[in-house]
This record gives sequence, structure tokens and C-alpha cells, in this order.
Amino acid sequence: MDRSSRNYLNTRHLDRFTGDSLFNRIARSVCAAGCLPRKELYEAWEVARRVRRRFRGGRVVDLACGHGLLAQILLLLDDSSPEALAVDLRIPESAGTLAAALEATWPRLRGRVCFEQADMGQVALTPDDLIVSVHACGGLTDRVLDRAIAAGARVAVLPCCHNLDQGDLGGLEGWLDGSLAIDATRAARLRAHGYRVYTQTIPSDITPKNRLLLAEPTCRAK
Repeated sequence: MDRSSRNYLNTRHLDRFTGDSLFNRIARSVCAAGCLPRKELYEAWEVARRVRRRFRGGRVVDLACGHGLLAQILLLLDDSSPEALAVDLRIPESAGTLAAALEATWPRLRGRVCFEQADMGQVALTPDDLIVSVHACGGLTDRVLDRAIAAGARVAVLPCCHNLDQGDLGGLEGWLDGSLAIDATRAARLRAHGYRVYTQTIPSDITPKNRLLLAEPTCRAK
């Protein structure tokens, strides 16, 4: 199966996910909903499992959330997070269909995921939040980082659509590819604001934009 495909998963794909693992159970719920591109399932899963290896607990805040799958997987991986807030300027109508399919399998999700159609700048954040975002295009990733820094909260982003004309390359473009220079500068900015930074990747067969940037305030780091 091509994990980078933008084709929608549906009930015809159920036989691809017959195992009893958490991932297969999530995938079957996604197939039942019939509204999510295959690529988004794999991206959300690979990001969520890496985030939870590093960060536990806290309210999950998924900015530029799309269908909000990342937020819901993070709750499934760590039930000590009390709730999740999924925010986007435009929430897809099918986000409710996907949430209902997941709640049918995991009733404990019911009432713990709130979707808010708003600009991310309007959302109140706290130092205890876990702020996440997958493929917030271009400068939106920088806005996610700005909000996390202002709140003093933990953050994890998977950047994409780097704007080489407007993005901050940190003077590194003579040594590094432009998109890598932007992400390296983002990591340096977090460190300058007192964050401990962790850099990882998700599998490149899912997306070539696979650099995962995680950071937490140094005072929280162990």
C-alpha cells in the first residue's frame, strides 16, 4: 500500500488493517468514516507516537488541525491528557464523521475533543498545554511556534511548504538547502527562547516533508 497516497480510505480497504494493534483499530475506524486521505492517517500516527514518547499529559491543542485526527490519536496514546482542542480556520464538515467513527470504537473520547473554527491567534493557551501541528503550510508553522513560545508550552510541528522568499533562513542558505535552513533556524529560535529541542523524522515514503521538530521549556525538561 502506498502510504503517501491522497486517495480516501474507505470500507474497501478494511482487509488491509486486520491486526489487533492500536494502529489497525484506528485505521479501521478511519476506513469506516470514509473521509480521510490515506496519507493523513499515516502522518498523524507517526507524529503522534513520536510525540508521546517524549511528552505526556496536558491538554492537547492541535492547530491548523484539519480533521483533528492527530489530537484524537494523542488522547488514545496517553489517557492522562484530559481533553483536546482542534483548531482551524475551516473545519471540514467530515471531521464530525471521523470523530463519530473513533468514538464508536473508543467511547472514552466522547466529550473530550472540541473543534473550534477560529484563527489560532484567538485561542487561549497555557504552559501546561501540548501544542501540535502537522503540515501547517509555510508561515503557519512559525505562527504555531510563536504561540507556543508565548505560552511557554511544549510544541511539536511537522513543517511543510517552506516559503524561501519570506521564511527566515538564518543566513544558512549558503550551506543548507533552503527548507532545511528554515527548519534549522526554527530550532535555533526555540533554543534562544529557553527551549530544549529534539529533532526527528517520520518515514519519507509517507511524505518528503518529514522533519519533526519537538521542543519543551528547559525548566520542564528532565
